[in-house]
Amino acid sequence: MPPVLCNASPLMALGKLNRLDLLADLYGEVQIPRAVYDEVVTRGLERGASDALTVRLFWQRQRWPIVNVPDAVLSTYVPPVILSPGEIEVLALAQTLEDPLVLLDDEVARAEARRLELRLCGTLGILVHAYRKGLLSFAQAELLIREIAARPDIWIGARLCEQVLASLREP
Repeated sequence: MPPVLCNASPLMALGKLNRLDLLADLYGEVQIPRAVYDEVVTRGLERGASDALTVRLFWQRQRWPIVNVPDAVLSTYVPPVILSPGEIEVLALAQTLEDPLVLLDDEVARAEARRLELRLCGTLGILVHAYRKGLLSFAQAELLIREIAARPDIWIGARLCEQVLASLREP
């Protein structure tokens, strides 16, 4: 199975939904760079974000890697757009791996991943894959997607959620 790298937003969204288990079920192992861990867990705990503790406990239980991206790797990647430190580390690391899957939601970062010709998937795509693999029923997938659309602390638009739901209803 190709390596899977995850940025902060899918971790936070799935943590808030209490569905981090889908990552293990779908991908076996997921890696996150240190900057992503620091953003989600370290700073999340400082802010009192409920998903920060959920992600930390899940990561410890899975014993999945938190990757320290070498300076030599970071120095070779200068993005042409403004990205967060976590996004930069995910994309820089992805370029050193063979056929990685990159999990991220931010549209600017997704456009950059496409420019780099990386395979990518976001939070909604994770839910769609889980549904198509039989890990979620349609009712479960619909409930999760509607919850994402309704929550102000998950930054995925309601219109996109409706488009994804419509595509799930198609035969």
